[in-house]
Amino acid sequence: MSWVREGQGLVGWGCAARLDTSGADRFTDADAWWRQLCGHIDVDDAVGLPGCGPVAFTSLAFADRPGDSVLVLPEVIIGERDGVRWITTIGDAPEPEPEPVRQPGTVSYSDGRLSSTAYRQAVTEAVRLMRESGHELRKVVLAHDLVANTSEPLDERFLLHNLAARYANCWTFAVDGLVGATPELLLERRGYEVRSRVLAGTAWPHPGRTDDEIAAELLDSAKNRSEHAYAAESLAEKLRPFCSELSVPTSPSVLRLRNVLHLATDVEGKLADTPDGSGLLHLAEAVHPTAAVGGTPTEDAVPLISELEGMDRGRYAGPVGWIDGAGNGELGIALRCGQIEQQSTAGAGSGGARGGRVRLFAGGGIVPDSEPDLEVAEVEAKLLPVREALEGVR
Repeated sequence: MSWVREGQGLVGWGCAARLDTSGADRFTDADAWWRQLCGHIDVDDAVGLPGCGPVAFTSLAFADRPGDSVLVLPEVIIGERDGVRWITTIGDAPEPEPEPVRQPGTVSYSDGRLSSTAYRQAVTEAVRLMRESGHELRKVVLAHDLVANTSEPLDERFLLHNLAARYANCWTFAVDGLVGATPELLLERRGYEVRSRVLAGTAWPHPGRTDDEIAAELLDSAKNRSEHAYAAESLAEKLRPFCSELSVPTSPSVLRLRNVLHLATDVEGKLADTPDGSGLLHLAEAVHPTAAVGGTPTEDAVPLISELEGMDRGRYAGPVGWIDGAGNGELGIALRCGQIEQQSTAGAGSGGARGGRVRLFAGGGIVPDSEPDLEVAEVEAKLLPVREALEGVR
């Protein structure tokens, strides 16, 4: 398990305790289970930083149904923050036996449950419905998936290392087979302080155009500015009741990544309640899904997502990250990621398959003036991080 950004974060292995939950009550179940578990753990913590002591890595489903979600308390956790490093062990954790990182071999691709052609059709239908709604439905976020097959079993460390090397300013994560590098922070909580990084509105490199030119066009784009405003307002509206102070910049900045550029807004606040009164999982339930991954109005957009995509996203676009025993933690939105669906080490002589299967995801916000061909190009650009990491592209 992993949650790392710019060389800092947490890595864990082993399983001291685990919760599998599902459905609309997944956040409540996860919060109650974690509080109860931490109440029975004796902690010796000489460091005292967020992420010390017991830490659960969690990945929660995007949708209520089926809503399969997970929390895992590792046996061993290694952390680094602000130049301080520590190791947490749960019980008598065994010493690991290090193995060399394995190469995935040849990577090939096939259509997922929603092909590029089907995604274009879904975008076209979403645009039609929004135009006919008379501005009642303003944004729908649709996702596209792609299946990657590797000739050798996939070593998650290979994928994590390559993602972290290419996207150091993203949060590189691995939780129960969901591996990715997200640029979007749903919530971070440190005591009374809470913050979020909202992303919506995207551009990507084009031959003959500099990044500065593309960034200027992105900031001047009415379509992208409108899409971004929906997302920032959605997050702030849902978070504000929990805060005594909340700061939301009036204009977005541009976040530049290796493959795309995003409009970004950093929201910061101070919780009005005591630190234990507004736990991270409780806050996450209140703000998920934001317009960045759901749509506007959310209550109308989310059911339409399921209808148009016709697939279970699983934990893609759901909260992913970690929480400690004091309620501190970081939850990103599971974007630019892949779910490992199959791992086999069967040898050729055994008659079994050898290799791995990973389901990759990417999505985009659709508004009434979206152009389907451009939306397809956008999700293909967003698939590049995991594809290049799998292929070992330098």
